[in-house]
Amino acid sequence: MASCIQELHFTHLHIPVTINQQFLVHPSSPTPANQSPHHSLYLSNLDDIIGARVFTPSVYFYPSTNNRESFVLKRLQDALSEVLVPYYPLSGRLREVENGKLEVFFGEEQGVLMVSANSSMDLADLGDLTVPNPAWLPLIFRNPGEEAYKILEMPLLIAQVTFFTCGGFSLGIRLCHCICDGFGAMQFLGSWAATAKTGKLIADPEPVWDRETFKPRNPPMVKYPHHEYLPIEERSNLTNSLVCSTFDAMAAHIWRSWVKALDVKPLDYNLRLTFSVNVRTRLETLKLRKGFYGNVVCLACAMSSVESLINDSLSKTTRLVQDARLRVSEDYLRSMVDYVDVKRPKRLEFGGKLTITQWTRFEMYETADFGWGKPVYAGPIDLRPTPQVCVLLPQGGVESGNDQSMVVCLCLPPTAVHTFTRLLSLNDHK
Repeated sequence: MASCIQELHFTHLHIPVTINQQFLVHPSSPTPANQSPHHSLYLSNLDDIIGARVFTPSVYFYPSTNNRESFVLKRLQDALSEVLVPYYPLSGRLREVENGKLEVFFGEEQGVLMVSANSSMDLADLGDLTVPNPAWLPLIFRNPGEEAYKILEMPLLIAQVTFFTCGGFSLGIRLCHCICDGFGAMQFLGSWAATAKTGKLIADPEPVWDRETFKPRNPPMVKYPHHEYLPIEERSNLTNSLVCSTFDAMAAHIWRSWVKALDVKPLDYNLRLTFSVNVRTRLETLKLRKGFYGNVVCLACAMSSVESLINDSLSKTTRLVQDARLRVSEDYLRSMVDYVDVKRPKRLEFGGKLTITQWTRFEMYETADFGWGKPVYAGPIDLRPTPQVCVLLPQGGVESGNDQSMVVCLCLPPTAVHTFTRLLSLNDHK
């Protein structure tokens, strides 16, 4: 098994980027937002929970297109304007209403922000395009002085197109997680790409809002403890150690190896592993129409003491993960919605927690052909701001074929990297 594990390193470099223009893109024809000056849209508690109040940044790299920069930019802009008719909520903004709850509202000067930029580098100068690299941050637009986690009064989609001297370009996207989860994002991106490629609006399936489906019950009924959201005092050395199915077994193996590599203490401290579960296929009484692109994911939570994680077998830890995953049902989701309505958590909790995010579930490469082929890389950029998050990525690109390799991305102090790699390579199934 050791030969299957390879440690990858991102290239250290500086990417000079010059911003040429910024402009708002509006829906190409009237939408329901134009019919009323006070039009607003409800967001469910799945949409506006604290963990969704972020922008998800991603970048897509495309080699030489043999097209003028102005042609590429116009194709992307025109297609986006068309797609924003059925996906018009993305042209709105977020505001807080009673009890800190969010809603989408609309105004004349709103729209999606698009940015055009140039770099004096070739794509080849960026080195390895198979793993996320913090050096790519200039390819994602942020307002000067923009505060961290700012989502109110912000464009809900920000797209930066950066052209390189070789004729290739990158599409850097910041998409507000309150509007859609990963599956919904792929639905939107696929529609934008197909529209750009064909020159006509493609919205299949037709997007639907329907966030009222997940309204809390009256009165709320919280049936589960929801350890995934509870604040837990950080009594271990875990946070201080960090500087910046198949899934069940892989998640368990990563969790154990991570804890062992960091030499977490004390041994009686309870740790949490959280991961999102797509509940779309688990709904029974709640019915979603095809084309729903909102958040329908629920956090599952496995718990174990440090001592048990270190000493128990991998199969036992895998059962913990499996039990947590299977525990997520429609009833669990409705309980979580009610819990958020009652508690309204105000901050992310990282005490004793590792969160695993599966980008392997998303067809990032297949959905992102805007007419110039699939990207050579599609995925996140910088994992350092969330050091207790592990991201699982497909081994990407147009040349990967049926390769089922996976890239495991997480932050570790330099002293723990070798140990983690060795532990992950061990065939330890006792």
